[in-house]
Amino acid sequence: MGKALKAVIPAAGLGTRNLPASKAVPKEMLPIVDVPSLQLIVEEAVAAGIREVILVTGRGKHPLEDHFDVSFELEETLRRRGKRELLAEMKRISQLVNLISVRQKEPLGLGHAVLCARDAVGDAPIAVMLPDDLLDAPRPGVAQLDDVYQRTGKGCIGLLQVEPGQERLYGIVKGQAAGPRLWRLEDLVEKPEPAQAPSRLAIVARYVLPPSIFPLLAATKPGAGGEIQLTDGLLALARSEGLYGWELEGTRYDAGDKLGWLKANLAYALKRPELAGPLREYMKTLLS
Repeated sequence: MGKALKAVIPAAGLGTRNLPASKAVPKEMLPIVDVPSLQLIVEEAVAAGIREVILVTGRGKHPLEDHFDVSFELEETLRRRGKRELLAEMKRISQLVNLISVRQKEPLGLGHAVLCARDAVGDAPIAVMLPDDLLDAPRPGVAQLDDVYQRTGKGCIGLLQVEPGQERLYGIVKGQAAGPRLWRLEDLVEKPEPAQAPSRLAIVARYVLPPSIFPLLAATKPGAGGEIQLTDGLLALARSEGLYGWELEGTRYDAGDKLGWLKANLAYALKRPELAGPLREYMKTLLS
């Protein structure tokens, strides 16, 4: 058996799409109902059997680490007040994973952020999970990709069919079908114009990659804006070792987009028995 999969969560961004809410609160801590989006990502990793998470952070992101730490004052207050369910939940969160935090000191791109985790990861395979993207699925997204990695020995990235005209918002892949939902990738193009896009299969925020991605990223030259793009490293991986893409099962929400964040809140609230009924009734009054 190979080394255990570790999760890398790049979380150093400024969250400009979420301003003004993200001016003083890290975007990863904005709630989906009452759970920070980052916690939902970590819980996806845990559900996939991952026990070690490397957070790649920047200045002002200490609340991310604090959220998964023990809060003695809060727990003691909840204990004194007899709030046993809340106390148990706070303890559960602090015991979810072994969390390591590393700094990305300059905003040099997603590829650079992943590269910052290299020493903490060692020679283990990694699941890269972007905290803006939530996947509500019967099987965790990274577990779906890890199935392909375990079966083929090759890296696998999450894909999603996008609407015509939306290609310019994503990295788009070209590949050959290798089975239901599975693609053997030949090319990756960062945000092409729709007329030049090789397909409508977009890369979406979940990756399971071998440790050989790190030397490839280290050798990647900065592109536009002086950033090291993860897409360039993935293309190098596809050409040197082979790379698969998997059309993810589940519903994806872009929590970094205002409308996407609102949709996620409604969808996750409707899954909560204590909220679903009253929320549906309230939504009826808005639409009447």
